[in-house]
Amino acid sequence: MFATTVPPQETPILVVTWGILDISGTNFNIITSSSVNITCPNIVFLPIANISNVVVTPNTTDLVEFNNSVSLSCSSSGSFPSFLWLNGSSEVTASGRVQLTDGGATLTIINVARYDQGPFRCHVFNNFSNYTSDPVKLSISCELLPYSTCSILFPSQQHYEEGSDISLRCSAVSRPAAQYYWFLNGDKLSESGPELRLMNLQESQSGNYSCQAFNNKTMRNETSHPSVVFILCELKYSVVVTSNTTVFLEFSTSVSLSCSTSGSSLSFLWLNGSSEVTASDRVQLNDGNSTLTIVNVTRYDQGPFRCNVSNGVSNGISQSVNLVIQYGPDNMSIKGPNSVHAGDLTMLYCHTMSVPSAKFTWLFKGKPTNGHEAVYVIKSSRNSDSGTYTCTAENIVTGQNFSDCDCSAAVGRATIITAGCCVLIAAVNGIIVYCLIRKKR
Repeated sequence: MFATTVPPQETPILVVTWGILDISGTNFNIITSSSVNITCPNIVFLPIANISNVVVTPNTTDLVEFNNSVSLSCSSSGSFPSFLWLNGSSEVTASGRVQLTDGGATLTIINVARYDQGPFRCHVFNNFSNYTSDPVKLSISCELLPYSTCSILFPSQQHYEEGSDISLRCSAVSRPAAQYYWFLNGDKLSESGPELRLMNLQESQSGNYSCQAFNNKTMRNETSHPSVVFILCELKYSVVVTSNTTVFLEFSTSVSLSCSTSGSSLSFLWLNGSSEVTASDRVQLNDGNSTLTIVNVTRYDQGPFRCNVSNGVSNGISQSVNLVIQYGPDNMSIKGPNSVHAGDLTMLYCHTMSVPSAKFTWLFKGKPTNGHEAVYVIKSSRNSDSGTYTCTAENIVTGQNFSDCDCSAAVGRATIITAGCCVLIAAVNGIIVYCLIRKKR
């Protein structure tokens, strides 16, 4: 029996092995005149070469995912080779899509997936040596998955001032690498590539930015969800409030105030004096709060109204607008002395609330006088001036009349003039209108 030494890999040698061959023969001893049958070993020399020159050859390396198959052939030098396939560091075994044929020398993958790109290596070995091929990587074109995404790279914020610089980035899973195209509000831009840089932004560049990723191998494309970019500028023009009219009849008419200015993403706030105007049963805020409508105006809706506009970058406030609300007369009263001495200067004051100002008529003992002002003057009181005085107020616009109703009569004396007032109805229609107004309020 002989020992066998295996030299290092890649050194071709001749390996000597041994076996046993039966040779029958007879040995005769001439002295003892005896014979013995013996069997002698027969040494056989069997040459075995080390594994070397392992090469992997694919039938193609340019494939489309799920559409193509590939075969990898492994060739080598050496005796009695055994084959083992590796994908990266993992052993490749036969499965529904993977076939190993030709004693394992051929690897076939049916309907390749992106994970079949490799690198593939073929490991060949026998009892005395082994050898591994150089890696082979496949190019597998795949669809755009899951979809392209468009995002604002920097800075990320809700609004951008005019003159700002921002960048947007588009990404997609694709093999080969996708080609990128950019769109603003659905219109294709001249820029391309995975990054879109917008310098010195202007308000006209506000809108929805999206990107499209295109695979020129599979001829598929995917469009991202839009990223919204708001570009705000300072309010360059004054805030203006306009009204359909400025004169209104209380309880009978409505008013609409409109606020306008330049810019985008505007926020509107209405003020009545120093108080904020909010929506209610009579108050409506429309068109993004830029329009204020008051239904059936009252005297307390006269203003001044102002509109405050802001957009996150700047704000402006309009000049005040006052409304003329015509109403009255009502809340009427007469003030003056109950008695005076003869010869005294006597003044009676008639007060009422009315817009426009009321026209006054004074009655003495139920008969008209020449007094038509709010103040009735008796320069030198006489006994004949003693009696009951009544004031009637009329608003020629609203058509309402009103007489003082909260008074009592007094009896004049020779040296005393009593100035009082009582209920006198100047016009039945005036009382009816007043009662209707009271009820509506």
